[in-house]
Amino acid sequence: MIPSSYIPDNEMAKLSARMLIEIGAIGFNSETPYKLASGLPSPTYVDCRKLISFARIRATLMDFLTIKILRDVGMEKIDNIAGGETAGIPFAALVAERMGLPMSYVRKKPKGYGKNARIEGVIDSDQTVLLVEDLATDGGSKISFVEAIRQTGAICNDTAVIFYYDIFSEAPAIFKENNIKLHFLCTWWDILAEVKLHKSFTSSTIEEVEKFLNSPREWQNERL
Repeated sequence: MIPSSYIPDNEMAKLSARMLIEIGAIGFNSETPYKLASGLPSPTYVDCRKLISFARIRATLMDFLTIKILRDVGMEKIDNIAGGETAGIPFAALVAERMGLPMSYVRKKPKGYGKNARIEGVIDSDQTVLLVEDLATDGGSKISFVEAIRQTGAICNDTAVIFYYDIFSEAPAIFKENNIKLHFLCTWWDILAEVKLHKSFTSSTIEEVEKFLNSPREWQNERL
């Protein structure tokens, strides 16, 4: 079912941040930093995959993401919803169901046997495709997925995520250079506002996290 109306974007951002904190999808650890996929350290971590186990929050956030897409992209602009392997697949399926659209998914690389496909499902060359993922950091992985979709002849200029880091200065330029518009529900700044408001972590931990969010590359370089 397609949501017809919802609360303003800033309220969705606050509630999305609060729900991610509630289910333990947000980790802060300033003493023993997490190791990101890039190999770099971080005092913050977000695990959107946890959402699939929390039915009410999952449904609410997928409603939020759907209405965000309808507001920002358009009611009849999208023909196909593609998920990125693997975290984006369940969210793409849930959004596609709400929008009454076909769903496909994009592998990180060709599977190496059979038809050696990178696209699973059907994407036609005359379709406009929306890429759905769990989160976006600096935009790197999104470019690879979008390029794979574009190789089918389809148009893919929009990607929607639950969470956007919004701390790496190079990210906006990467998206712009590749003609991709990013749509998201909340960022680290929304998370920070909520943890400060509800005192979800110790003041010393929040202070260190804030230092990282304001200067992430400098913070990481000091700990390499």
